[in-house]
Amino acid sequence: MKTDAILAVGEVLWDILPAGKQLGGAPSNFTFHCRSLGADARLVSRVGGDELGREVLERFRLLDLPTDLIQVDPEAPTGTVGVSLGADGQPRYEIREGVAWDRIEAEAAALEAARRADALCFGSLAQRGAASRGAIRAIVGAARADAIRILDVNLRHPRVDRDVVAGSLERANALKLNDQELPELAGMFGLSRGAREAIEGLARRFGLVLVALTRGAGGSLLWAEGDWSDHPGCPAEVVDTVGAGDAFTAALVVGRLGGRPLDAINRHANEVAAFVCSRPGGTPALPEGLRRVGPSSTEDRP
Repeated sequence: MKTDAILAVGEVLWDILPAGKQLGGAPSNFTFHCRSLGADARLVSRVGGDELGREVLERFRLLDLPTDLIQVDPEAPTGTVGVSLGADGQPRYEIREGVAWDRIEAEAAALEAARRADALCFGSLAQRGAASRGAIRAIVGAARADAIRILDVNLRHPRVDRDVVAGSLERANALKLNDQELPELAGMFGLSRGAREAIEGLARRFGLVLVALTRGAGGSLLWAEGDWSDHPGCPAEVVDTVGAGDAFTAALVVGRLGGRPLDAINRHANEVAAFVCSRPGGTPALPEGLRRVGPSSTEDRP
């Protein structure tokens, strides 16, 4: 059976949580969950040649994540983010600047991996600096025309730049965002504030074929080439929500590559995200029942 090739590009870092240090970065979390769901997923990123960078590479090996596309910077330090949790369980981020993932390069191996990928995931945060922005655009631009190119927009204030967001949407054919980001994008591009109208407006304006809106405990809304799927969400005893959106994106992409019906993809992605919310950090091991993502089946069909 064919194994889907998925490539993520962007930040890898250490989340400094109240309970200790956790491997983080949306593309890193996404890669981990794609592999948990059976895909051949790899990450293009950059760490420092310091102790924290060596710990990232060791953690990747322990998690069975490939390290061949992780670059090592001889000068800049490995990225870190201070994460505190609000009373609502939502994370608050303090992101260090001038770190290794600000200096990602479009190396030949990364470009070749992009050409071979069935899906490619990228975000806006790692494009805050010109060096990584240029590299990410080159890598996304190397993807095949029929590959899923999903932008997990992942807005992090004050590093929100309309031109970066617009340039990313122009290079994507799929978008994942949450219910706080949708009104921001609607305002940014002069679209209706209604959720469905704004999603359709973004799709028309940027030629998107897939849009996923996550609503926290309220589930998610998917749009794919005119079809809708609305899921109310799954109950969860929330420990923290770190990485839940990244796990959702992984289930979405793997399900889409597998040709599953939209409702089945939406249900599974909510189940995976709810499980991640019930465990600390962004990369808990998924139980066997959530790791099974087969091709379209009779059970999947409405």
